[in-house]
This record gives sequence, C-alpha cells and structure tokens, in this order.
Amino acid sequence: MEDGGPHIRRRVSVRKRNRGSIESLCVAPAPAELQPSEDLEDEGAAGRRRRKTGSQEPAQENDSEEDMFNGYDSFTENSFLAQVEDLEQKYTQLPEHRELVTDSATKGLCSESMENKLPVFAVSSSADPETNQHIKNQSAADGPAGPEPDSDLLFDVPSSQILYFERIQNSSNDLGDQSAKERDGNSHKSLNEEPAFSHQELPQTNDDLSEARASSETSRRKSIADHLKSAMAGNATAQTPVFSRSKHLKETLLSEEISVARKAMESPSDDLGPFYSLPSKVRDLYAQLKGIKKLYDWQHTCLTLSSVQKRKNLIYSLPTSGGKTLVAEILMLQELLCRQKDVLMILPYVAIVQEKIASLSSFGVELGFFVEEYAGSKGKFPPTKRREKRSLYIATIEKGHSLVNALIETGRISSLGLVVIDELHMIGEGSRGAILEMTLAKVLYTSKTTQIIGMSATLNNVQDLQEFLKAEYYTSQFRPVELKEYLKVNDTIYEVDSRAENGMTFSRLLNYKYSDALKKMDPDHLVALVTEVIPNYSCLVFCPSKKNCENVAEMLCKFLSKDFLNHREKEKSEVIKNLRDMGNGKVCPVLKRTVPFGVAYHHSGLTSDERKLLEEAYSTGVLCLLTCTSTLAAGVNLPARRVILRAPYVAREFLRRNQYKQMIGRAGRAGIDTVGESILLLQEKDKQQVLELINGPLENCYSHLVEELTRGIQTLFLSLISLKIATSLGDLYQFMNSTFFGVQQKILLKEKSLWEITVESLSYLTEKGLLRRDSCGASEEAQCCFHITKLGHASFKGAIDLAYCDILYRDLKKGLEGLVLESLLHLVYLTTPYDLAAQSEPDWMVYFRQFSQLSPAEQNVAALLGVSESFIGKKASGQAIRKVDKNIVNRLYLSFVLYSLLKETNVWSVSEKFNMPRGHVQSLLTGAASFSSSVLHFCEELEEFWVYRALLVELTKKLTYCVKAELIPLMEVTGVLEGRAKQLYGAGYKSIMHLANANPDVLVRTIEHLSRRQAKQIVSSAKMLLHEKAQTLQEEAEELLRWPADLPGLGASNTEKA
Repeated sequence: MEDGGPHIRRRVSVRKRNRGSIESLCVAPAPAELQPSEDLEDEGAAGRRRRKTGSQEPAQENDSEEDMFNGYDSFTENSFLAQVEDLEQKYTQLPEHRELVTDSATKGLCSESMENKLPVFAVSSSADPETNQHIKNQSAADGPAGPEPDSDLLFDVPSSQILYFERIQNSSNDLGDQSAKERDGNSHKSLNEEPAFSHQELPQTNDDLSEARASSETSRRKSIADHLKSAMAGNATAQTPVFSRSKHLKETLLSEEISVARKAMESPSDDLGPFYSLPSKVRDLYAQLKGIKKLYDWQHTCLTLSSVQKRKNLIYSLPTSGGKTLVAEILMLQELLCRQKDVLMILPYVAIVQEKIASLSSFGVELGFFVEEYAGSKGKFPPTKRREKRSLYIATIEKGHSLVNALIETGRISSLGLVVIDELHMIGEGSRGAILEMTLAKVLYTSKTTQIIGMSATLNNVQDLQEFLKAEYYTSQFRPVELKEYLKVNDTIYEVDSRAENGMTFSRLLNYKYSDALKKMDPDHLVALVTEVIPNYSCLVFCPSKKNCENVAEMLCKFLSKDFLNHREKEKSEVIKNLRDMGNGKVCPVLKRTVPFGVAYHHSGLTSDERKLLEEAYSTGVLCLLTCTSTLAAGVNLPARRVILRAPYVAREFLRRNQYKQMIGRAGRAGIDTVGESILLLQEKDKQQVLELINGPLENCYSHLVEELTRGIQTLFLSLISLKIATSLGDLYQFMNSTFFGVQQKILLKEKSLWEITVESLSYLTEKGLLRRDSCGASEEAQCCFHITKLGHASFKGAIDLAYCDILYRDLKKGLEGLVLESLLHLVYLTTPYDLAAQSEPDWMVYFRQFSQLSPAEQNVAALLGVSESFIGKKASGQAIRKVDKNIVNRLYLSFVLYSLLKETNVWSVSEKFNMPRGHVQSLLTGAASFSSSVLHFCEELEEFWVYRALLVELTKKLTYCVKAELIPLMEVTGVLEGRAKQLYGAGYKSIMHLANANPDVLVRTIEHLSRRQAKQIVSSAKMLLHEKAQTLQEEAEELLRWPADLPGLGASNTEKA
C-alpha cells in the first residue's frame, strides 16, 4: 500500500467539493419529511469530512463482505449508507408513494440518471413541481453551491457509486421489466405516447395487480443501501494493480543517484561519482546490453578533460572502430539524466538513425527518457513538449535542421542542452553539408547554453572547424585491433610502411593453384584472397559499382568449394525463406545462388528489408562475405577480419583518402579479432597514384553554403528572416561572418566579396516573391529590413528547395482548376519529387504500355498536364517530335511508378513492370513520402490550398507505409516490416496494444521465422511506443486543464493555485 499512497491522495484531492445533500440524491419524499435538524446537518458534514480524510492504513485481503463490514451496515456513524436507508424507509412509508416506489425508484435511477450520464438519483415523474423546487432549495441550503444539475458531476463521484448504477441498470434489464423494454422501444415517440405513472393513474390500477406486482418487486429487489454496500464491497475487494516493491526501490535509488550525480557535476570537485557523473545503473546497463565493462584509456581521458567538465564545445577525432560513439553516448546521458535537458543527435543516413534508435531505446526504457526518430517522413514539428521526462532526438541532417528551426520558432531552443554530430566531416559535402552548417550556425547564434560535440574519423583542417564551433580539439590514433594495410600488384602482396623509401615493403607471394578457366574468370585472384579467411572469419569486398558487386559475388560462388554449402546450412536456408517472404514469394536469382555459399551482395539496389536481413545474417556469422559498394563504409557498422578493395575507384572517379580510410576502417572486430587486414588491388599503371593516396594527408573540408545557392545561402536567409533571428541586411551579413563559410571566406571567395554575395542572394529572394524589402535610401542600406511573404513562409515551413518553390505553387494552383479525385494519380503527381524527376530517364516502351492501360479519369490527368498518348507513342517508336517539357513528362512517368506501387503494394511486381531496380523503386517511394510531407506543410501555410490539407495527410501515410490500411498500426513498431506485419495480423495481433501485451514465447511459436530475440524486441518496442503515446496524451490533457497565465481577472493567488 506504500506504492498506492499517492493514488489515494490524488483520489481524495479530486473529491474536495462538498457532496450535495442525501435528499438530492434520492427519490423525493414529501416536504414534511425534508426538514433535517441542525444537529443532523452538522453530523452529516462531519461524516463527509471523515470520509475525505480517511486513514490510509494497509488493507487486508478479505473475500467476505460480512467480515469486511463486521456486522455493521456502515463504516462510520451517520454514514452515507445509513442516511440513504433512513430516507428510503421514510419515503416508502408515505401513503402516496407506497405503491409507486418500487417501479419509480428503478425507473428514476436507471432511466434518467444513466441516460443523462449524471451520478445522481433522478427525481421521479411522480414528484410534483413544489417537491422538486423544495429539493433544489434544500440542496442549496445544505452546503456551498456546487455545479448545476446539468453539469458533469462524474468528477465528484467515486467508482463504487458508478458501479452501483450499472448494477441497478443490469438488474432491471435481466429481470425482464417489460415496461422498461417498451420505453426503450418507443423512446422516439412523444411523451404522451409513453406509459406514464402519475398520482391520477394509480387509483385506477387493479388491486390484485398491485399486490402481485408489489410481491414480485419485494422478492427481487434489494434496498438501496444493500446495493451500495455490495457495490462498495466489490470495489474494495477488486484486484488492484500489483506494484513491485523491488522495482519501486530501484527507481527510488536511481532517482537518488541522479540527484547525487547532478550535485557532483555542479561542484568543483574532481570526484565524478560511480560512472562519470552518472548512476551506477548506467554502468550496469552497458555491461548487460553491450558487454562493455571498462572504457579505453583514451575514452577516460576524453571524458575527464577540463573542457568537457566545463561544457565547452568539443571536436574529437579517432580512427574508425576506436569507440568514438561511446563517449558521445555518456555525454548525452549526462545531459538527459543529470542536467535534465533534451539532446539532439545528428547522423548522416536513415539506416544509421534506425540502428541507433534500436541501440538506445532500451536505455530510455530503463532510465526514463524518450528516444524519438526524426528521419524520412517521421518526426513531429514542433516536438512534443515534455514536462517530466526528457527526449533524445535522433535525426538525419535534414530533419535535424527542421527540428532546430521548430525549437527556435517556439522559443524552446534553450531546452536543447546538447547537439552531437557524427561524421562531422560531412559539413564539406554538397547540399547536405550546407544544411548541417546552417543547423550548427543557428544553434551557436541563438543558444549560449547548448553544447556542441562533433566527431569524425577523417578530419584534416580542424582549425577552421574549431574557429567556427568555438570548440576544443582532442585526437588519438588508438585502435582496439591492430590494422595492417596491404597492396596487391599481380601475384605480389606488399605491406604499407611509411618508413620505407617508396612507402611499401614486400610481404609475400600468393600461393594458390589456379586453373586456366579460373585465371580467365578471376585475374585479380579474389578467390585466393577470400578463401584464406572465410568461412571461419568474415570478409568485405568493396567494388566500384553495383553491377560489379553482383558479378563478383556470382563469380566467387562458381569457384568456391562445395564444402561451403555445409557451413551453417540450416541458418542459410532460413535466410532464403525470409527473403522469399519479403518478396511475396520472389527471391533475387543472384542471392538465391550465392547465399547457400555464405556470400551476398549489398548495395542500394536492394530493398531496405533485404539489406537489414543480410546485415543481420552477416553480423551473426551466417553469411561470411559481402560484396558491397563504398556506401557500406559510411553506413551501418559491419566490421570484418579482412577488407578487400576491388579497385582504387568509386564508379569512375579515383578513390579519395577519406573514402579509403573509411573502407579499411571496417577491418578488425573489437573483442573478436586480434588483427585486421586491408588489401587494395591495383594495376601497375595506378601504382604511383595509389602510393600518393595512402601516404598523403586527408582532404580538407570546405563550406558549400554559397556553392549550393537554392539549398544553401538563400535557404539560410529565408529561414533567418522567418525566425526573426536576423532581418536587416547588416544583421544577415554579420550572421554570415559567424558561419563556417565566414571562417573560410578568404580561401573560398575569389571574385566577389561576402557583402556582394549577401546583397545578390537577398535580391534573388525578393524578385522571386519570397521576401519583401522596406523602402530605404542608399545610406541606410545596412539597416534596411526584409519581411517574409506568405509564399516565402510556406516554402520555409515545408523545407522546399527554393529552385522549385514557385513551380510547386504554380502546379498546385493549376491543380485546383481541375483536380481529379477519381483516382490518386493526380495527387501522386503533385507529390512526386522534382529533383528525382530531373535525374530519371523513362523507358519509353514501358511508358507507352502503361499509358495505354489508363482509365478515362487517369487519361484526363495526363491531358491536364499536356502529355498525350500520341506523344508517348512517337517517343517509343523513336520519331522526332515537337519539344515538350521534359520535366513534366519524366515526373508523370515516376508518378505512374508510385501509383502502381500504391495499388499493388508490391515492390517486386512494380520493379519488373517498369524495369527498375527494386531498391530504386523503394527509394522513389521514400522520397515521395518525404516530399508529400513537405508539400502538406507548404499548403498549411497558404489558405488558398486548404483543399489539399486533408487529402495530403492520408496520401503521406499511404506513401510512408505503402501497405493495406489495417497493417499501418503494426508497422509503426520498430522492427515490424510489411512481411512481418502480415504474419502478425493473420495471427490475430491487429494493434499496438496486442503486441505490447503479447508473450514473446507465444509469438515465436505462432509466427514463422521469428527468433526469440526479435520477438522480445517487437514486444518491448510496442510497449515503449504505447508509453510514449500515453505520456503525450496525458501531458496534453494536463496542459489543457492548467489555468492560463494570462487569464483576465486572475490574481496572483489564482495563478499560484493553477
């Protein structure tokens, strides 16, 4: 009962309003009987006070009502039960009510009270107006004025009374009261048509009928006091939630440790507590969940730096696999638990975001904070404001920028205590680097309390980044597993040695017997290199292109020994089955041939489901070799004993040192291997260039803020003016000086000055109708202010590329003139990304075939866009035709792909129909879902596009999940993809609540190809999702019920009370 204490206090607190008099709760007696003495009134009030301040002594289990009440009819003298019984007896003794009471009481209680949802006994229809008026007056005299009779009184009624009303209703129904049935059946009729019970009708009733009816009612009817006693007894003996005392003690201990840690962080002492200013439970969780029992020396040194203790900004750099992420996680936990601030972690790719969420969700559940995903079309803007728990936002670069904008706009940027950026070197990579730079510049400019931590394995010009972020720098060359680099030229393998004259020394000759056929098929001796490590160890082979990945995988399997088929044969057959389930019965023919040998390819042509399955199989050792593209090096963490670079090229471009370092960094698995090896295969012609590559410095990273105009500086200015961070020309110029570009402007600016670039960008935005400039003279140019237009604000809120914002507005405006809603094709076209359309090249024969199969309504959409069937036919036949807008034609083609996908929800069939790689089809779907969300936010800011709002909400959901509607709730759970959702739905798990309350053992037995680990993850993810939704609703409700701080007429006392 100690755990239940707070609940009891809460129940008492909500019942502080005075209960109305007992008379107002019962069927009205005669006026003569309704005059209680002052003593009775005082005793009643005392009884009410005793009920409100009842003792909270531990309750004992007791199944007997007699034992519970111990022979008494009440818990206290003059109790509610006793008063009810007295009034009932007085009422039944009245001559005019003696015959009426049995039916009238039931009718008044069950019919009127329950129908009106009021927890009071309704006055019988037999009571005259004077009696009713007297009851009202008496209620008012009995105590302070309460709510009006029509108001919601459930607030003041205990659950036992509500239960009593329900039992009365059920009793009346079960006992077959025919008159009640007639009333129910004729409730739509007028009052004159209903059977009425009045004083005038009673004398005409047959005496025998009255006696029989009274006898029947007496035999089956309990007194009101008995009903209440039974209901209260049932309420008291009802099973209550059992709270684990040990769990309560653990939570209390954790709370105390966090409090101690917080004080330790604030004190100047060097004592960091049990685990780097964190509770000992964090240390235990790392040992339990990740197997980390001790930190590396460099990690300890980094965490104890004075700059870290003083919360200064920090950049740190180590080789891949050095353990950089653990330091960031500990700093994030300090911010969440001890400083009670929110944290934003920015990662480069969606797959890494999802991997990190899966990794940290268990910490959130155990330590009491939320882990929220901001990737693709997921994420709420502005984020939910938590009053009790903190949030860890894990976001991609684009979503992280939108999140920071939302926090600045709502004045909540100070709630963000820490921003962590993984792969900080990406600040120098194209438009995504420009977006990352904008995000960090805004945080630095608007919040002086937010700490920034950046980490990377490949940084060179750190001084520029230090100046931009005002950060300290820490670096180490530590690697938990030694890495040996090799170069292979023909049959000879050289070891990379910086001390040698030419940068390498001879190591060994390949000793592998090659047949003539093998030499022809494998001139680079890949079979020899991989068979030295597989199947007992793992191997990654990086290839220049996606097609080369598949070819190499097939070639290796042709020449591998048949003994490889026997290695973990059963698990590999399970992988094939799972791939078939994901493809709705179809499996990639290449994977079907290679997986039995423990080999697979990995590139963007796979669906995300397939990639995830293959990565898991590789991590567990079922697959021992992956042929992959360079994107794997920057993606999820998949280490290997040996890494082989098929050629020093990525596509047709020569390898950069940053890319080389990331690839070879995958060699060596901490805790598994004692050494890691990398082998770069090269031709004699590339030897000198490769030596420069491996011995040269890392490339510098440079700002792309000005180079990427529409997604860089112009987008930055638009957001700064919209957020009112800087609105004048002088302020904007000053902000630009504080950016990464401002730090590097002497290097990057050759022809124009930063002032000139600033003026030009603002002029462009003004001409495009996104900004409006105040009129000012030439002498006041620096103080001249800019204001954002409606179109500019909509573009900012939707995060629309400014190169396309006016085209989008025009397309949406034109769509209003003849929006075709007979199918989704027109809406899908409007949400097809412009940038993807510009990069695509249609298959004209497929285009013509699909066009000819359109319905009349769908053909009408094409006609509205100006694309005719004859035009597509001529293009398919190779004829020269008049020029048509290529972007519209290409965009409509991609709309056909998306439209087919929404109708069939099968990536495989759509991939075959349009002759497109299934991974590209899925990427198109992901891009369309994200762009649809952006268009929705764009339309929300423009009143003229109100019609699109509801339509785009549903379309965005369809594009995000692309499954049947009933599967969408299941796919909200982490780890549940389309194939798994279908299995769960078929087994009866149709909602998040079902999954949250499922037994993992039952799931394993019910669902095919589901491991126990996966089942536990699904159940725990569903529980966390439910908890997060419930917490959000609870906080929203509390926010609604709070007193407004600016309520007119409220004094200081009322504000404090609220």
